[in-house]
Amino acid sequence: MTSGRTSGTEYFCSFCSEGEQQAGRLIAGPGSVYICENCIKRCAAIIGEDTSQAETFSNPRVDETAPFVPVKVPPPRSIHEHLNNYVIGQSEAKKVLSVAVYNHYKRINNLSKTDDVELEKSNILFVGPTGVGKTLLAKTLARFLEVPFSIADATALTEAGYVGEDVENILLQLIQAADFDIARAERGIIYIDEIDKIARRADNPSITRDVSGEGVQQTLLKIIEGCVASVPPQGGRKHPHQDFLQIDTSNILFICAGAFEGLDKIITKRLKGNNSRVGFLSDPVDQDQDSLVSQVSHDDLLKFGLIPEFVGRLSLAVGLAELEEDDLIRILTEPKNALVRQFQRYFEMDGISLKLTEDALGEIASAAIKLGTGARGLRTILESCLLDVMYEIPNRNDVLECVVDADVIRKISQPKLILSKEDVESPGELDESA
Repeated sequence: MTSGRTSGTEYFCSFCSEGEQQAGRLIAGPGSVYICENCIKRCAAIIGEDTSQAETFSNPRVDETAPFVPVKVPPPRSIHEHLNNYVIGQSEAKKVLSVAVYNHYKRINNLSKTDDVELEKSNILFVGPTGVGKTLLAKTLARFLEVPFSIADATALTEAGYVGEDVENILLQLIQAADFDIARAERGIIYIDEIDKIARRADNPSITRDVSGEGVQQTLLKIIEGCVASVPPQGGRKHPHQDFLQIDTSNILFICAGAFEGLDKIITKRLKGNNSRVGFLSDPVDQDQDSLVSQVSHDDLLKFGLIPEFVGRLSLAVGLAELEEDDLIRILTEPKNALVRQFQRYFEMDGISLKLTEDALGEIASAAIKLGTGARGLRTILESCLLDVMYEIPNRNDVLECVVDADVIRKISQPKLILSKEDVESPGELDESA
């Protein structure tokens, strides 16, 4: 025992409250604080365990002796058919995506074979308005192939040293999706949305620093093409005294997407300039936006504000068409996770059947067209019309069915409730005291 203690006085451990005779030797601290040998051993064990976990987290090891497990990728036709179960329309985009992904993973599965021909990676660029299925295509594809998948927003990215997210953080999201299995993450898919927002502000470089535009494109170049990147395991900004995760991006498939508003005007100008030849019948000015986007070229993307090196890393540019009213009606009912089926399931949980008439579906699609947000507007419209009835009916046990017609969508009337006594009433007649 330490010196300075009064003889004849029994002392106790300040942590476990055991006396000297039970706890053994006591170590005195500042003031009248004491700790026994048993508590010291427990503390050492806890510290050792935490250190071991931290090392495992910050420095995950890849078992280089483990056998290579190829990604099971079905033929392009099977990929296309699976995408049809979840994404309505965009047949050409599905076809391009199916072939590109099949070739990408076929390349990865045969990297170990020596050959004179070196196969290069083909990243993909989606061009199309909001709400046409760009993100859904990528998510559905990754789920079907059972590979790690992450979504990043290009608008949040800035150059290193400026306020915002470092580009390497998009790799961290993929590593997290792979449960920190680096080898598995290196064969995943990264979807970068709003890529058009990092375009250069003008066709000519600015004398001012564009830290969220051209600078981000420059930073993304190596990662998209393929390099060994250092990623901070906790995210955030890099600093020199932290551990890093090392990940090779050579086999990660990058799918970039954006609305590219105004790109149709650039395409029209290019086509109009090519229309000076005698005998050229079609007038590009008369073409709709969808047909224009399908004719996008690398030169158009350069004029929009993407730098040449960045465009070169996105070898496949796919135009997605704006959804028509018939497409939106099909989106409401046909996919496996169709919006109407989702709401019907919510009502089934309360023992109630939900029915939407044909004219109601048409009115929802028409209202979504007016919103201009594509398929994203469908849920907004449906939730708005069903809000009151979803608030009221969980308190009742006499409702069998809820019927929604076009007048409900137009906000002219309330959904009709069919009761167990076979009466029909409107939610507007319910008790609204709540």
